[in-house]
Amino acid sequence: MSQLWISTEGHQPIMAVALHDGHDVRSEIEQLLAISPDDRQREEDPFTAIWTDIAESRLVVLRSRFEIDLNRPRHQAVYLQPEDSWGLKVWQEPLPQHMIERSLTEYDAFYTQVGKICRGLEQRYGRFVIYDLHTYNHYRQGMHSSPDLEIYNPEINLGTGTLNREYWQPVVERFIHDMRQFDFLGRQLDIRENVKFQGGYFAQWIHQHFPNSACVLAIEVKKFFMNEWTHQLDLAKLSAVHQALRMSVAGVLEELHYLAKISV
Repeated sequence: MSQLWISTEGHQPIMAVALHDGHDVRSEIEQLLAISPDDRQREEDPFTAIWTDIAESRLVVLRSRFEIDLNRPRHQAVYLQPEDSWGLKVWQEPLPQHMIERSLTEYDAFYTQVGKICRGLEQRYGRFVIYDLHTYNHYRQGMHSSPDLEIYNPEINLGTGTLNREYWQPVVERFIHDMRQFDFLGRQLDIRENVKFQGGYFAQWIHQHFPNSACVLAIEVKKFFMNEWTHQLDLAKLSAVHQALRMSVAGVLEELHYLAKISV
């Protein structure tokens, strides 16, 4: 069985996380899958693991959200019915309870590890920021359909729904400002806050357990850098998103330093 996640520890109060980049599933459940690898990949977040190199501290989940979704509450972390998974039939037959329990055991181990990582960051730096990196689909009606309306689907959606927005305002505003100022192939990125998503359970869990020290920026990048149905990439856009995220780190660190000074 492949490991569920890999993590590295750096020397800055920043961590980048890719919860949904993974595509592997453990062998005992693979034979029960009804969903195709292509359909799984369309709902996963490929390339977000690459983007995590913007930070020295990284956490990358290697297995598919269709085995265990670490961005959902525990009781919803295993997709059992099509309504749990965008109408897709995941299993040929109901998943045996012992397999569900095995997945949930790994879920618990993951959050135990996240707690240890966050406590370490808190002890070393006081306050820290987590880039929670995701992507999302916008051709939900099919490859040859019209895309979902741009008014409701920004290129980058910043979710801050579970964040103490007033306290962390300097960090949030700096991130948005710097991403907008980035020269994205000769234009400005469309980044907006809490339009499509407000952040998932991962951000909620961290904000509940580390309310005075953790700022999770739940970043959802629309798959405008690829064809979400064929998985064909636009390498220039993929790289430019990567560069924009990397560029934003300096400003976030600056605002963290400012918060530490005024809080003394």
